[in-house]
Amino acid sequence: MKEKNNAVKNLTMLTDFYELTMANGYLSNGYKDTIAYFDMFFRRVPNDGGFAIMAGVQQLTDYLNSLSFTQEDLAYLRSTGIFSEEFLSYLEHFQFACDIWAVPEGTPIFPGEPIVTVRGPVIQAQLIETMLLLTVNHQSLIATKANRIARAAQGRAVMEFGSRRAQGPDGAIYGARAAFIGGCCGTACTICDRDFHIPALGTMAHSWVQLFDSELDAFRAYARQYPSSCTLLVDTYNVLKSGIPNAIKVFNEIVVPQGFRPAGVRIDSGDITYLSRKARKMLDEAGFPDCKITASNSLDEYIIRDMLAQGACVDSFGVGERLITAAPEPVFGGVYKLSGVENPDGSITPKIKVSENVAKITTPCFKALWRLFDRETGKALADVVTLHDEVIDDSAPYEIFDPDHVWKRKTLSNFRAVRLQEKIFEGGKCLAKEKSLQELKDYCARQVDTLWDEVKRFENPHQYYVDLSLELWKVKNRLLEEHNI
Repeated sequence: MKEKNNAVKNLTMLTDFYELTMANGYLSNGYKDTIAYFDMFFRRVPNDGGFAIMAGVQQLTDYLNSLSFTQEDLAYLRSTGIFSEEFLSYLEHFQFACDIWAVPEGTPIFPGEPIVTVRGPVIQAQLIETMLLLTVNHQSLIATKANRIARAAQGRAVMEFGSRRAQGPDGAIYGARAAFIGGCCGTACTICDRDFHIPALGTMAHSWVQLFDSELDAFRAYARQYPSSCTLLVDTYNVLKSGIPNAIKVFNEIVVPQGFRPAGVRIDSGDITYLSRKARKMLDEAGFPDCKITASNSLDEYIIRDMLAQGACVDSFGVGERLITAAPEPVFGGVYKLSGVENPDGSITPKIKVSENVAKITTPCFKALWRLFDRETGKALADVVTLHDEVIDDSAPYEIFDPDHVWKRKTLSNFRAVRLQEKIFEGGKCLAKEKSLQELKDYCARQVDTLWDEVKRFENPHQYYVDLSLELWKVKNRLLEEHNI
């Protein structure tokens, strides 16, 4: 099933004010029809990880399909007194006309790569910067965190439980979407099931247990209500002395006599590793080896990894605040930079931003992004950023080199070259074919599997190679020399 998008809001005015003031200035300085090229890229993987996960393209597409300025928008802009009537007329008749290429959602991405490229009238390409960054930055951040947590769980289910801790409604909704792409199996957020078809999951809160006269009464009431999917929260009072014994009693009294098996128990506090081992033994001895144990309580990838290493008997995890906020790094540092300007004859003048901070020097030109895969193992060997019209011939050996330390070189053979970016808009018309979230999730899992385990380490991951083609490197080096760098 596809995502529900019939309630897409017009967010045209969700833009930094300076985008509008620059656009007004571009028009008055004769740049209305100037074609510019912009790239979105990021400089560092959150949590010092080895890679990130691309997400948010569908919401970017929804935004671009809804671009238009209302009379209310124009009245507000006019009231500021700083925009020309010519510019306001331009906005009144605004028609999006850009070409856009993007790396597909669910793809592993690396610093310095053009993950979104925009070509079009500079006014338009400038105006969409804020929302483009907001959408892709947020969802890529959460998808990356979710993928780390899912990998730490080693095949066990991870449920996104963060709605109440998210930074606002959109943070909860689109965070759950990104978490599903990254590897979660479902969400506690009901609206995400309705709109995105992400399975809504959940059982009870401690308030359910507290409301009844006893824990046993609470469990009985829940089991009578939901005998076919009975999962009981067992840590309200004492997991081992009352929670698990009462759960076993109710399973035998109510669930099994109706022809069902207990779905599970959830532990939300205490030393979950110790408690889960003891609970597992008690459930097995009671004849319920198939009763699943779910753990929650401020979990993240490191805690989950350590719990499993210490022998925790946990079948699934509910992860909330540290997933939906991507703690401890709540920012994905994607940026959007001018890389070229098209001349009347169709040639492109490359543009570069230089800085004393080497990490902030940009890569110029209209570019393409390639991933090279080993034909024998299927593993990703390196990514190469090339000029847009370059083609990597994978029928012959290809030399890659470190663009900063050019003496580091390697010749690859028996590889497959895949162009990563897909064109999603042409002349303002949407070309993207919407995929279900399950398709995106499955694709993400397959693509992450192409990475070497060394790249997937949480601590000190191997640095994946992202190189420039020789021709692109020459252009960048020439521009640096021209700017006395």
